[in-house]
Amino acid sequence: MLIIGEKINSSRKDVKNMVESKNKEFIQELAQKQVEGGAQMLDLNIGTIRKGEPEDMKWLVKTVQEAVDVPLCIDSPNHEAIEAGLEVYDWRKGKALINSVTAEREKLELIFPLVKKYKCSVVALTMDERGIPQDSKERFKIADELIRALTNKGIPIEDIYIDPLTLPVSANIQNSNTVLETLKRINDSHPEVKTIIGLSNISYGLPERKLVNQSFVVLAMAYGLDAAILDSTDRNLMALIKATDLLLGRDEFCAQYLKAFRQGKL
Repeated sequence: MLIIGEKINSSRKDVKNMVESKNKEFIQELAQKQVEGGAQMLDLNIGTIRKGEPEDMKWLVKTVQEAVDVPLCIDSPNHEAIEAGLEVYDWRKGKALINSVTAEREKLELIFPLVKKYKCSVVALTMDERGIPQDSKERFKIADELIRALTNKGIPIEDIYIDPLTLPVSANIQNSNTVLETLKRINDSHPEVKTIIGLSNISYGLPERKLVNQSFVVLAMAYGLDAAILDSTDRNLMALIKATDLLLGRDEFCAQYLKAFRQGKL
């Protein structure tokens, strides 16, 4: 499973302050810790910084890429900020992932050209002008529409990541089941398309959030999850992912599990 580090997110007050003050040392150390923990890609989300977000994204992309060699997920509701980040992106470090597009026509028309121009992968959210559907059947319907729209525009199917939108179980106890059911529908109908979730959303508002996150990622992986934006510095979470990959038959000869054991990461 693709592990995407979640911590460079301006919803965290310390990160927002450090981006606004251009504190390279803090940001680079945060990037390095996530990669050391096992992140194979880093999510950069400064969506709460409205004023000057495109320039801040440029600075952030350059700052992070000076410190680590993994590819980046450029995460913003602002297409101008996404393009600003892509303009300075070092493509020698791997293909970037745009996060995200929805089934809203305006959003599609803004993001399509960026995916094509920069040859990125893209996260597509299962929501449209009406918002986020409550049931998995409707979320899958939107996913199907997005897959068709993206591939019809020439986006390679292997570059599409569908996000079934993980919402807190504290708000609705069925939110976890809705995601799992949507993952199953997508994998049954479009096995070549990748799926992705923002893991920590599931536990928002609950005590001992790590326990909920750890339990949910195992369930989601069993339903075919391909990638997750998560806390790669959570040692127990990362160990569970290694063990789950092993048990699902995704770790040939138990190689990655044994490597993690030898490195003292289990």
